[in-house]
Amino acid sequence: MLWRLILGPVLIALVVIAFLVDYWIGRVGWPLLVFTLILGVRSTSEMVHLLSTRSFLPQMVLVNLCSAAIIFSNWFERIQTRDLDLHVRSVYALGPTLLTFSLVLLILLFSEAIRYQKPGQSMESLGAEIFIVSYVGILLSMTAQLRWVAGAEHGYFALGSLLAVAKSGDIGAYFVGKFFGKRKLIERLSPGKTRAGAVGAILGAGLGSLFWFHVLAPRINSTWQPGPPYCSVIYGLCIGIVGLVGDLCESLIKRDVGKKDSAGIIPGFGGLLDILDSVIYSAPVAYLLWLVLPLIKS
Repeated sequence: MLWRLILGPVLIALVVIAFLVDYWIGRVGWPLLVFTLILGVRSTSEMVHLLSTRSFLPQMVLVNLCSAAIIFSNWFERIQTRDLDLHVRSVYALGPTLLTFSLVLLILLFSEAIRYQKPGQSMESLGAEIFIVSYVGILLSMTAQLRWVAGAEHGYFALGSLLAVAKSGDIGAYFVGKFFGKRKLIERLSPGKTRAGAVGAILGAGLGSLFWFHVLAPRINSTWQPGPPYCSVIYGLCIGIVGLVGDLCESLIKRDVGKKDSAGIIPGFGGLLDILDSVIYSAPVAYLLWLVLPLIKS
């Protein structure tokens, strides 16, 4: 717990600094690309190590390159699509990522064909590789796309909302579960999670969303003007629910391979995937909500 209290603010400060540097440099977001690639390589490596404890044999270097290629593809359209409507541009920008993912599938299939020695292992390894590049590459891509979903000038209003709301849910789950948690949520999957903690996660995310949209973000940048409060609440509750599911899904991966944490690089937290689980799992839903809800004033 002491390490969490020490490292938590440090990690948040590093993320904020990265946001500010990227915001000052410009709309394309090159610092964000570097930051996301670092997260992607580390997360991919953790997932490869996790799945390698079973009979899977994912290729570390190839899978890392594939995840990095998918992440990098999100920047292809940032230099070109300047004159399209915002929502059209937000959907159109996903095209290069889909194309890159399709090419990655071809590369992974071809690689396993070359590696093939005997029946009984190739499809398991191929399935593990596709899962890793999907979980890390695609979900981190959706997270990065929030940088532009509300327009370049509001990029960190959107991206910051996901981080703030998802982590508010984690905080709510921890404290409500600690003081009021008695009945387990899904004990066979995650013994530490309680039903009270799940309620705390959803409520914490809802409150965190209101705080982000209507208190903190407008003070960070006066041009960030929030939409109706009910939209912020809907956004927060949805992210809270999906983030909770994401946490459970990562628990499924770790429990199935017999691990408590995805890695041991960060004392008190585990691995990078243990920190990012609720964030990246919620990213596609957050992106969709930014497209359909009036979360900011146009």
